[in-house]
Amino acid sequence: MTVLKALMISLILLTFCSKLSATVITEVKALDGIKAWLVEEHSIPFVTLEIRFKGGATLDRVGKGGSVYFMSALLNEGADDLDASAFAMEMERLAVELDINVYQDSLSISFKFLTENKSASINLLKKALTKPRFEQEPFERVRDQILSILKSNAKDPRKIASKVFFENVFGSHPYGSMKDGSLESILSLNREDILNAYDDVFNRNQVFISAVGDIKPNELRDLVNEVIEEIPTRSNKVIDQVIYKLPGGNTIIDFDTPQSVTIFGHDGIKRTDKDFFSAYVLTHILGGSGFGSRLMTELREKNGLTYGVSAYLASWEKADLILGQFASSNNTVMEAIGIVKNEWATLADRGVTADELRDAKTFLTGAYPLRFDGNSRIARILTGMQIQGLPIDYIHTRNAKVNAVTMEDIKRVATRILKEKNLYFVIVGRPTP
Repeated sequence: MTVLKALMISLILLTFCSKLSATVITEVKALDGIKAWLVEEHSIPFVTLEIRFKGGATLDRVGKGGSVYFMSALLNEGADDLDASAFAMEMERLAVELDINVYQDSLSISFKFLTENKSASINLLKKALTKPRFEQEPFERVRDQILSILKSNAKDPRKIASKVFFENVFGSHPYGSMKDGSLESILSLNREDILNAYDDVFNRNQVFISAVGDIKPNELRDLVNEVIEEIPTRSNKVIDQVIYKLPGGNTIIDFDTPQSVTIFGHDGIKRTDKDFFSAYVLTHILGGSGFGSRLMTELREKNGLTYGVSAYLASWEKADLILGQFASSNNTVMEAIGIVKNEWATLADRGVTADELRDAKTFLTGAYPLRFDGNSRIARILTGMQIQGLPIDYIHTRNAKVNAVTMEDIKRVATRILKEKNLYFVIVGRPTP
């Protein structure tokens, strides 16, 4: 690490760590024992509310792939007494922002509103979440939009690689399907399917809430109660644990492009595992951000085989993987795969150097406070902590856990989790031997 880089990181730490250390999270108790987390920030008169329902795309019923994704896109297309146009006009009048996203394990609702418009804004949000209209005109329009996205994805090598990788790794498990479904499944969906998806997702038993901004604990309690009081309590749908299909080796998807896109990986480590932080630091050294990782050094700096490469831990509710990706020309991609496998084996056998461990800790602890640079990001972090079962003081203890990782930990965990022979590669392109 250069002196200049070290100085820059030090300045970042001085600026943001003090802000992070001053962050106070208050737990607010609402209906049915629901606990909302709050960070008060009264200097700017607006609030970011993050509501997350556990389940997400995994709740798609058999043969109804993409139904949760489709349903989520209709939530701001009219509700209660407001059709799609009137709903949009009301959002504009109140200056609110409503952002809804679906992931494999959750559906998230991010809602920003001005303090002065709190009552009317929350009333609008409540309508969207409890009385969506799901009318025919927006249904057809949104379906056309999703179909257009799917057709575009079918021509995107990265999307193709992801689709094939997860299909082959997870098989018939919901993780084996893309969250936005397929052309066939989306075309087959009707309003009843959308209503079923809504009923499956919106479950008071599975809700997690955070807020950041100009709001007090008692106000947040009342707000949460108002929003969720009409959301029913349902039995939780049981999602099967994944049985991995990771035989190792390569799958090649023929695609007319001068550059092959490659996604690779194997089974990983649970977020609750005692070795998780050691694995986290290890994976950063192997393929983390920036130019200092093992894979970036070998593939780009020494051999010029790719512009960028990454490897990281991916954790879901029912599965954990170590994933990576890169792109290389058709005539060099197999050489690049060989180097990836060699670095995997070398790191598992020899561990890391003291300099690598020191630099990784410096980066990871310095970068963490940078995540807390806005109300929206903080709210997402807090809700993510809840859904993962992390304690409320995690933001203040996380860096200590990173710094506690030793050379011995890295060596032991590298031997445990890095399995070069299990690496599975999906290559989209026309690689030459």
